[in-house]
Amino acid sequence: MKIFVKILLSLCMILYLLILTKLILFKTFSITEMNDHISFSFNGRYWGSHNFIPFKTIFHYLFIADVNTSIRIENIVGNIIGFVPFGFMLPLLSKRFSRFKSILIATFCFSFTYEVLQLLFELGSFDTDDLILNTLGGIIGYLPIKLFYTVFLKNRTMRSQAQGQ
Repeated sequence: MKIFVKILLSLCMILYLLILTKLILFKTFSITEMNDHISFSFNGRYWGSHNFIPFKTIFHYLFIADVNTSIRIENIVGNIIGFVPFGFMLPLLSKRFSRFKSILIATFCFSFTYEVLQLLFELGSFDTDDLILNTLGGIIGYLPIKLFYTVFLKNRTMRSQAQGQ
């Protein structure tokens, strides 16, 4: 039964990663256009259209941007929600990711990979705020797992101690 759950969870993670990759890297391309677009370029205009300043985009969407609410939500909350499943599933798949620090680093690195791919292959724009929001999403996904393990292990420890007395 345990192996079946692990396989099912692994398949869910693979499906999630495929969907996330499509949404982040290929959001504006059809499947047939994807192969034609992947090219490495040092186009000066493109390299200047990125955000390397923390909280600049977040601040812009919250307080300055003259855009409708759905665009604000999509850009801020969407970046958080998109990485919640990553933070939730990763500790269930591997005990190496059962600690907060591990999830924090793994989510940041995973998000950073997407951002660098967008930057290098002109598949979007590199945004430091996406790194912040995506990492926050991974942490939010991890919290229910951490809470469950903390409560479960605490109760199990208390029962073991009670039985030993």
